[in-house]
Amino acid sequence: MATSSSTVTEALRAVLHRVGQAAERCGRGSDSVRVVAVSKTKPVAVIRQLYDAGHRCFGENYVQEIVDKAPQLPEDIQWHFIGNLQSNKVKPLLTGVPNLAVLESVDDEKIANRLNSFVASAGKNPLKVFIQVNTSGEESKSGVEPSGCVELAKHLSQNCSNLEFCGLMTIGNLDYTSTPENFKTLANCRSEVCKALEIPEEKCELSMGMSGDFEQAIEMGSTNVRIGSIIFGPREYHKKSSN
Repeated sequence: MATSSSTVTEALRAVLHRVGQAAERCGRGSDSVRVVAVSKTKPVAVIRQLYDAGHRCFGENYVQEIVDKAPQLPEDIQWHFIGNLQSNKVKPLLTGVPNLAVLESVDDEKIANRLNSFVASAGKNPLKVFIQVNTSGEESKSGVEPSGCVELAKHLSQNCSNLEFCGLMTIGNLDYTSTPENFKTLANCRSEVCKALEIPEEKCELSMGMSGDFEQAIEMGSTNVRIGSIIFGPREYHKKSSN
């Protein structure tokens, strides 16, 4: 797929239209759903085209890639990191991307503690985080098991004062599609977490839904959809990216 300015901006416009329609079907406003344009493997110039068209929220999966791209783009971009994060990559990520808006992939206490410590030592404002939940049960997937979601949320709330727990995220199945069961599992996790933390469900986002299933995800409560290929075209893996 070509990545001319008109192509990617038209694709984004079409996605936003579909997001709005899906939200309306379940009695929600289009502004209740955030669209994260997932730009992994795509050049800075293409991201800039969408920025110039008014979009501000972008997502990346690999630390080196987001660290390379962020300094080349405007500071008001709201970056979401949605890939698996290793402890030794916390400092490069948070140092290299000062405008990181949300880290969507906290999946255990170790990475939560490392993030919390670094944010504190760097004197930064609390970092917004989502807990990644493995809703499909596949061993190859990152994410806390649904049964462990409440305990991890409690740990964030009680022991990580430099992190702001904002929601739950799931990828879904191995082929990056999801089923109603995946989405229902995440929604159930939210109910349990909110009850345990004594917070309203509106304070806990659901990040679920990608290019192939975002409309269904919205209809099942998603507030944050991560859209890549139907905006940018197929991924361009010229060489293996490393986290």
